[in-house]
Parts: sequence; structure tokens; C-alpha cells
Amino acid sequence: MIHIKLFFVFFKIGLFSIGGGLATLPFLQQLVSKYGWITSEELVNMIAISESTPGPIGVNTATFVGNSTAGIFGGIIATLGLIAPSIIIIIVIAHYFSKFSEEHIVKSAFYGIRPAVAGLIGAAGFEVAKITLINPDVYFNANNILDFLDMKGIILFMVMLYLINKYKKHPIIYIIGAAIIGVIFRF
Repeated sequence: MIHIKLFFVFFKIGLFSIGGGLATLPFLQQLVSKYGWITSEELVNMIAISESTPGPIGVNTATFVGNSTAGIFGGIIATLGLIAPSIIIIIVIAHYFSKFSEEHIVKSAFYGIRPAVAGLIGAAGFEVAKITLINPDVYFNANNILDFLDMKGIILFMVMLYLINKYKKHPIIYIIGAAIIGVIFRF
């Protein structure tokens, strides 16, 4: 029964997360609250790992969640559930797109999807920042505003932002650097 649930949950994520891997993040956050298959910390770690490894974040996360929930077969089923809508939709679009690609309504639809995708990615970025840069639980226990902010995370964020803007190196350099700093300082 868990395999069927995994397939359909990830099928829904794959069907409604238009815009790529980062657009899946709001749906993946529901896995924490609604299903309890992973924790918030595991999701953040999975995002970090998925962003630094080859492959789409949604596929990597589906494989991880499926595997941790129902073993290797669960990982395969969750991954298939996530990619099945894309395969189906692409086959249908490829069949009809050449006939209708220059239609005004088709161009307008693609133009209209852009803000929705930007909103989904922005919401996901906000949620990741909220999890990694602030500590509301610590603040409510200590009532100290400095405890509300994760100062190590904020400093690392600011240093990386500065380095990215100043040196314009390949992103993998910054990812590896942040990973090394995280290991050394136990983020």
C-alpha cells in the first residue's frame, strides 16, 4: 500500500511542479508536514545534496524519500511517479506543439506560466532561508532576539553572496567551499 501512495504522491508533485526542480520544493515540504516521511532537517539536507550532485532535485529527493520510506523498490516507485507526468505531457505536447506553436493563445499561455514559476521558486527560496537562517524555536525558548537568527548561517550566506558577486567563478566552487565550511564548523 505504501508503494501505491508513494507513486501517487510523487505523481502529483511531478504533475503540478511546473518549472523544474526548485518548483517542487513547496510540494516536497508537504511531505514533512502531511506524511511525516522525512523531517524538515532531512529535507534541507536533501536539498543541499541534490543541488550539489548531478540530476534534478525532485528526482534525487523522490529517490531518497522512497528509499528511506519503503526501501530500494520504494525509491524506484517514487522516482517513476515523479517523472511519469513529464513523460506523458511531453509526448502529448510534442505531438501537437508543432501544429499550434505559433498560435497567440499558446504563446500567451507560456508567457503567463512564467510568473507562477517565479513565485513557486521564490516561495521555495523563502522556505529554505527560513529553515537555514532563523531559529524560531530557540527564540521562543530564550526570548533573545540574537537567538532568533542563525548567525553562522547568515555569515556564511553573506560571505558566499559577496564571493559570488565579486569573483564570478563556477557555482560548484562555492558549493564545495560551503560544504567544507559546513563540515569544519558543523553547520
